Amino acid sequence: MPFIKIDGLEIEVDEDGFIQEPDKWSPEVAAALAKSEDVPELTEAHWKVVNYLRDYYQQFGIAPMIRKLCKDTGFPLKEIYELFPSGPAKGACKIAGLPKPTGCV
Repeated sequence: MPFIKIDGLEIEVDEDGFIQEPDKWSPEVAAALAKSEDVPELTEAHWKVVNYLRDYYQQFGIAPMIRKLCKDTGFPLKEIYELFPSGPAKGACKIAGLPKPTGCV
């Protein structure tokens, strides 16, 4: 498996760039992953989505359905795609340090 290096820390990722060691996730790792997803800076809106995804995953062990993500964060799907150009499953979940969601291409 490939690795990414962030602040001197090597983190294993899968072929799509999803981290394989969730305990190594940090806001700094999120910022580095964001750049690889065409998100140059994580704003308060980005963090609202990222923190929601992380909390939901820690509680239920899976990523939420996109519809639930939109409902609970108050962001319409269009805005989620504006925040995360590669989408909520690929981009947002990757930045949040979640495993690659089922059905994510």
